[in-house]
Amino acid sequence: MRILYSHRIQSRDGQGVHLDSMVAALRAQGHEVRVVGPAAYEQANLGGESRLISRIRSALPGAVAELAELAYTLPATRRLDRAAAEFRPDVIYERYNLFFLSGAVVARKRTLPFLVEVNAPLAEERARFGKLRLRRLAHWSEAHVWRAADRVLPVTAVLAEHVIAAGVPRDRIVVVPNGIDLAEFPEPAPPALAEAGRRVTLGFVGFVRDWHGLDGVVRGIAAWQGEPGLQLTVVGEGPARPGLEALAAALNIADRVRFTGLAEREAVPGLVAGFDIALQPASVPYASPLKVFEYMAAGRAIVAPDQPNIREVLAHERTALLFDPATPGAMWQALHRLAGDAALRARLGAAARAEVIARDLTWAGNARRAVALAEAEIAGRGRGSGT
Repeated sequence: MRILYSHRIQSRDGQGVHLDSMVAALRAQGHEVRVVGPAAYEQANLGGESRLISRIRSALPGAVAELAELAYTLPATRRLDRAAAEFRPDVIYERYNLFFLSGAVVARKRTLPFLVEVNAPLAEERARFGKLRLRRLAHWSEAHVWRAADRVLPVTAVLAEHVIAAGVPRDRIVVVPNGIDLAEFPEPAPPALAEAGRRVTLGFVGFVRDWHGLDGVVRGIAAWQGEPGLQLTVVGEGPARPGLEALAAALNIADRVRFTGLAEREAVPGLVAGFDIALQPASVPYASPLKVFEYMAAGRAIVAPDQPNIREVLAHERTALLFDPATPGAMWQALHRLAGDAALRARLGAAARAEVIARDLTWAGNARRAVALAEAEIAGRGRGSGT
């Protein structure tokens, strides 16, 4: 199959992991994929966006910047249409982004099947966490793209409800969660025997934001009186890091809180393998966190909030310990239990990895699902035309 992959990603972060992994999986299965997106994506450093984009966003007033995002649709559409004319794809697959209409326009012009992958309700997210000015325009552009798609692929069932609320029929929605490449995560080694004085390592992977609640983890480690002792490894970077480092120093536990900084993708499996307990302290309600799949593939014992989107992937007492995020101290009850029970950590970790295999929660699996949906759409159009 010939797949024209459209995107407007400009930063090398979790979005980029998803894009690169899906494209690699599709190509590995023998499909021809042409990727069309901003040149800035290729120029961006790991974990950041291009310097030009950063300067533009900081220089322009909010509403003007949002109009500039929408205006980007014009050159992006010309570029995508040229690619469609040259490549002659069977389908357009697009990663949804706010104020980005190119895939919808070109798919309609060239009567191509149009699949849209949705990772967040960005109009709502930017209104809540950012400073969205043109809210009506944002919601219109979002709904327009979703409704134009032949199939919408939200990453969680929770997110699917947002898509339905925007006017997309339920039968055009297929939930496809994020995934992982199991080949990057070797079978976990048996847990090491307990050693006197050995600390249990709590671990976190990802962009470090205040709402992740890692300050509570640092404070909890400082207050911890039990055995074994605890330490924290944070694999990633983000705006919350300086405050967390200052907090650890103020609590005299700087030696037990380690930040690796940004890590290349190939280094992540080895770093996660060093975790005894993998943390997802908080999650927005519609997300399919990439870190959870990394933890599962690595066979780590996971502690995560008990909420619907997380329960789509993890099961309490079977593949993780889930805690009530509304109950103070609930996460630490789970951590206390796991810290003192290596056998439980090993059982949960093994079950989590087995779940990835059983449900094919992989990028290869997601590629197969996307192709099957595209093939069904193409076949349906053939029957409709009488061919």
